[in-house]
Amino acid sequence: MRKNGRFSLRGKAVMISCLAFLLIPASFAFASPNKPFPQHTTYTSGTIKPNNVSQSAMDSAVQSKWNSWKAAYLKPAGTGKYYVKYDSNGDTVSEAHGYGMLATVLMAGYDSNAQTYFDGLYKYYKEHPSDNNPYLMAWKQNSSFQNIEGADSATDGDMDIAYSLLLADKQWGSSGSINYLQAAKNIINAIMESDVNQTQWTLRLGDWATDSKYKDATRPSDFMLNHMKAFQAATGDSRWNNVIDKTYTIINSIYNNYSSSTGLLPDFVVLSGGAYKPAPADFLEGANDGNYEYNSCRTPWRITTDYLISGDNRALNQLNQMNAWIKSKVNGNPGSIKDGYKLSGSVVGSYNSGAFYAPFGVSAMTSSANQSWLNSIWSKTAGSSNEGYYEDSIKLFSMIVMSGNWWTY
Repeated sequence: MRKNGRFSLRGKAVMISCLAFLLIPASFAFASPNKPFPQHTTYTSGTIKPNNVSQSAMDSAVQSKWNSWKAAYLKPAGTGKYYVKYDSNGDTVSEAHGYGMLATVLMAGYDSNAQTYFDGLYKYYKEHPSDNNPYLMAWKQNSSFQNIEGADSATDGDMDIAYSLLLADKQWGSSGSINYLQAAKNIINAIMESDVNQTQWTLRLGDWATDSKYKDATRPSDFMLNHMKAFQAATGDSRWNNVIDKTYTIINSIYNNYSSSTGLLPDFVVLSGGAYKPAPADFLEGANDGNYEYNSCRTPWRITTDYLISGDNRALNQLNQMNAWIKSKVNGNPGSIKDGYKLSGSVVGSYNSGAFYAPFGVSAMTSSANQSWLNSIWSKTAGSSNEGYYEDSIKLFSMIVMSGNWWTY
């Protein structure tokens, strides 16, 4: 069973100053990218992007953020393999690995080595299967690339790895040394088998979460609706529609019953007495398990991204309430956002973390009423320096979306 301290390093700013030279084999030949960065995707009508800077300036800012992220966190893991260094000890987690695979496929075209990095990350994933399902990834390894703290999976890492493989199929095709599409289908089917509670049609915390305490729990930061719709499209598995529908139901149940004034979602949700509720304190990680903290800080990015791409408005009321609340809470100053809130809106955090302010820039894109607020968040995020693996990853992805460069399967 997972130890409660599983994600205790999240949100602790780990300054990584060491720059590593990444050796690229000279003899490798790869396909030209079909969707090179920048993409300038047309999002849902009525949504906005920052307008205080030019498109080319936004693209350049994303490239700069990618360069600094790659130098700090993307590291060799033996011949032909790469991993994402998520703390000063050199450990990694599958969440970080998913981020690395997503970022490399999205930055292809700008970064000429993207496919080399992606394939090396894929090989590392394949060498660290979960004990419960060989297509899922063991959630944590040490600096010697050995599995530690239980070789089982975490749903968020599995989902990002699967989605990145779908994008890789679109980016480079699947006729090379790796059949990206088949690899994607393998892990998507494994997620349905082992990371989905098919009684409730909810996402589990991981393939380990099957006992009475955890089997009906879910984590809103895993609510990657854009991913799930792509999984359904790629596999034709209609069961994904059940998970998508249930996910929207949970979002709105929590919003209507626990956060109607803020729109915030908690780090963990439990099923109790037939209803979905914020998890109690110390459910899995700590005292803030039922608050908006270092897991759910990602929800404005994850949930809004699907609206921007698909126009599905089932969570739009929740997003709009959250936008109005946070903008008012900090008087339009993203530098005043703190790293933790109760669902009622009271502050529990003390640090101005990029993992918190950057995703609110993505959610601000839903309405032109948020234009100046979005501009402020863009400027703060683009001008920010390195904080740590977690913060810098979330800032990078938020900037990719805000700049119009997210695309889907």
